Order: sequence, then C-alpha cells, then structure tokens
Amino acid sequence: MIDVREIMDILPHRYPFLLVDRILEVNETSIRALKNVTFNEEFFQGHFPGQPVMPGVLLVEAMAQAGGVLLLSGVEDRKNKLIFFTGIDNCRFRKPVVPGDQVIFEVEVINVRKTFAKMRGRALVNDTVVCEAQLMSAMTERS
Repeated sequence: MIDVREIMDILPHRYPFLLVDRILEVNETSIRALKNVTFNEEFFQGHFPGQPVMPGVLLVEAMAQAGGVLLLSGVEDRKNKLIFFTGIDNCRFRKPVVPGDQVIFEVEVINVRKTFAKMRGRALVNDTVVCEAQLMSAMTERS
C-alpha cells in the first residue's frame, strides 16, 4: 500500500488537484487506487449547490493520476519525469459520485511504446462501475 505522502513523491500534483488518496495495489501492468469523496471538496461549492455531484472530468483525472503512478512506479529516475494526459477514448459516466462515496480506480496498461502509453481505467463505488475510459499519456523530462 502507498499512502498520500508517497504518492506526492511520485506525482507533482498537490491540493486541491491531487485526487488519489491511497494506492491499494500496484504491479507492472495494473493499479488499484482509492479516493475518499468528502463534502469538504472545493468543487462541491458550485457542482451543484443543493445536490453535490463530483464532476466527471475529475473522475477521469483521478483515473489518469492513478495511471501516472502506475507508469512512473517502474521508472528509476521518476523524479525527473512527468506524465502528460494526452487523450481519452470511449469514456462513459454510469452513475453520479456524491459526498461519502469511496471511489476505487482500477487502471491497466493496454500498450506501451517508448514514452507513450494506452491504459484502460474504471472507477467503482461499492463494486458498481461509475466511470470507464481508455486513457493515453506521454512521458517527458521534467524541466
């Protein structure tokens, strides 16, 4: 298990944009990550007053962050690398995510070519898929 402090050693994201709280499992080709969704999240102030729903784009971003941890976990000089999100295919939002939900992100590598990767991701709440997508990314040097 990887806690949020170790995640911050791998990813450059910080509050309020770090959307992964813990890595539950990681191996060479897949990762399971967790996000506890609380009413204190900044985005709930405007999305939507009186009926808070986590924006779908943030679910996809959290999936991509989990994928970034997966891709960087096997890189020796990861402190000198960045993963840029380059594309989304076949994205579907199945159910809303609301305060109190615990989202599990499952991301697996489909294909890696040099610095480019294609991954398949799912977000689940109580074992129900709430979002799924194919994600593309590119690894670059940090400046």
